[in-house]
Amino acid sequence: MKKILITGAAGGLGTILRHQLRGWVETLRLSDVSDLGECGPGEELIPADLTNFGAVMDIVEGVDGIVHLGGKSIEGTFDNILNTNIKGTYHIFEAARKHGGKRIMFASSNHAIGFHQRETRLDGDSPFRPDSLYGVSKCFGENLARYYFDKFAVESVSVRIGSCFAEPLDRRMLATWLSIDDFTRLVQCIFEAARVGATMIYGASNNREQWWDNSHAAFLGWTPRDSSEIFRAKIEAATPEPQWDDPAVRYQGGGFAKAGHFEDDPQ
Repeated sequence: MKKILITGAAGGLGTILRHQLRGWVETLRLSDVSDLGECGPGEELIPADLTNFGAVMDIVEGVDGIVHLGGKSIEGTFDNILNTNIKGTYHIFEAARKHGGKRIMFASSNHAIGFHQRETRLDGDSPFRPDSLYGVSKCFGENLARYYFDKFAVESVSVRIGSCFAEPLDRRMLATWLSIDDFTRLVQCIFEAARVGATMIYGASNNREQWWDNSHAAFLGWTPRDSSEIFRAKIEAATPEPQWDDPAVRYQGGGFAKAGHFEDDPQ
């Protein structure tokens, strides 16, 4: 791997990987519709709208792998989700196929399975239970990844990212937290593995409370090293006791599971 494309490179996770992966490969090609700032050493900046297939073909040409973070990262209207997350993800996979089958890391989400209850430990065979239109778009992306591998041998790993921040922000994140270093190591493992097929992996650190089982993806060689436990006392002191009849507590998707349908009038 000499050149890796990162879509959504101006977003939160994209900015993290831009700094964390510097020097890991010869060139990071960074793309977004938002301002990417100044071009640094070992970087290429190529703005592109993922809804424009011609632009996506241009940014994929000549890369060895793709970290696909681009798209809407929160709930939105169906049209917005359709254009950015569904059409944009299709364009990435189709451009990868047309350019020779580049390996893809697809940023899926825990919201693809957000209506499972928190007491249910999920594994690689657990069914989708999206908690939002955003979650539905991630189910689409994971199924698209499977289709492109089965029909065209385009390899990918769909990472159901929990909550990737410098530290957990609330009690739910004590279970879903994914440290920046663990996320970086996961991305590296995905592109350094000899073969990945079409795999899904849950993105969470080695936290005390575990909702997700990654034994099906052990061949990737990723073992999270960090734990949210060092933040527990701080989080519990700052936040109230959970109310177990609250859908945001009962379901793994948290506030996404509790929220109403985005298209409805809030009144």
